[in-house]
Amino acid sequence: MKRLQSRGTLAVGTSSKLIDLAAVKVACQNCSLARLCLPLGLDGNDLDRLDRIIKRRRPVRRGEHLFQAGDPFHCLYAVRSGSIKTYTPTEDGREQIVGFYLSGELLGLDAIESQHHVCAGKALETTSVCEVPYDRLAELSNSLPSLHRQIWRLMSREISHEQGMLLILGKRSADERLAAFLISLSERFLQRGFSGREFNLSMSRHDIANYLGLAVETVSRMFSRFQEQGLLRVERRHVALEDIERLRSLVGLEAGEAPVRYS
Repeated sequence: MKRLQSRGTLAVGTSSKLIDLAAVKVACQNCSLARLCLPLGLDGNDLDRLDRIIKRRRPVRRGEHLFQAGDPFHCLYAVRSGSIKTYTPTEDGREQIVGFYLSGELLGLDAIESQHHVCAGKALETTSVCEVPYDRLAELSNSLPSLHRQIWRLMSREISHEQGMLLILGKRSADERLAAFLISLSERFLQRGFSGREFNLSMSRHDIANYLGLAVETVSRMFSRFQEQGLLRVERRHVALEDIERLRSLVGLEAGEAPVRYS
């Protein structure tokens, strides 16, 4: 993925391990991800009120947990840069991955009802997040209808995602699952101003296989086959989509139709 970065800044999909700590303190009003996150639809004064309740915590290093399954729920987390995977621990100590979150995406919504996190959140790379205390957010949303609507919209998106995932995992072939996953990532990178055709995968082949309900050997074979068919080029975690339209047609998507969002 190609994008110019200021020195010391980490962007989603890049291989850099540096992060500009000053950039983490940028207010919501000046954040390039505002249109994807909670601030969508808020004016300047309302943005200031939202910004006052948000905490910018230290970056989470690769492999560190943002929260563990069973932890008390206090905050929602908005990813500023980097990426997070969420998973539920199995009885035999393994992980069942349930989502991947990129910059501008909100996680923790599934913990609102039980008041405990039902899954764990682990950084796939050095990641910065905004910590949003839920009680203060709920109180603020009562006086800001636009914020209230945005929270409902984000919750609705999560429900739609869960329904879409059930369809993908229950009805699609292995090739279709991987193609849909790559197309979804492509669309999400485009929304963030990055290339939708060439990007680095922050998740491993094992993570992708786990998430899609496939064997890791199957995923590796499919990447090789897609490359032989001219659909993509792959070198380790770097992927270049050579024929996006054929990938879209593989999962039955018409031109311009949105794929299932894989988060």
